[in-house]
Amino acid sequence: MSAYTVTRSAFIPAPPEQIFPYVNNLHNWTQWSPWEGTDPSMEKTYAGPESGPGAQYAWQGNRKVGSGRMEIVESNEPSSVRIRLEFLKPWKAVNPTGFTFEPQAGGTRVTWSLAGETRGLSTLFVRFMNMDKMVGKDFEKGLAQLSRVAAPKA
Repeated sequence: MSAYTVTRSAFIPAPPEQIFPYVNNLHNWTQWSPWEGTDPSMEKTYAGPESGPGAQYAWQGNRKVGSGRMEIVESNEPSSVRIRLEFLKPWKAVNPTGFTFEPQAGGTRVTWSLAGETRGLSTLFVRFMNMDKMVGKDFEKGLAQLSRVAAPKA
C-alpha cells in the first residue's frame, strides 16, 4: 500500500465569501471544474441539498472521465469544504478531498487537496504515473478557472 497527497494553491483576488459558493454548491462546479467538457455527453445527477453537507453529485461518462460520485461531508463557511470523492470506474478508489479559503490582502489563498492510497494493481499504476503531476495540472487549471468565475472583473 502506498499513500499520496496532491495539493495546489492559488491566490484569487476576491474575498472568501465570494469564492466559497462556487465550491460549496456542486451545481456551480460546471462553471470552473477542470474536467467539465472532457466528455460532452457525460451523465450527471445531483441529490440531497443544493449545497453544504449532504450535497451529492454523480457522473458517468466515457473512458476519460469514468464514473463516480462526490458528497460534501463538511462545510465551514467561508473557510473550508471537505468532500468524499469516490471513483467507481476505471478503478475503485475513495479520495478525501478538501478546499480551504484563507483571507489575504486583496483576496484569498485557495488550497485544493486530495489524498489517496493505492492497493493491488493501482499500486503499479501509481508507481509509473506521477499522481502529483497528473492531478496537479488539473487542479492548477481548475483553480485558474475558479478565479475567472469568482473574482470580480477589473
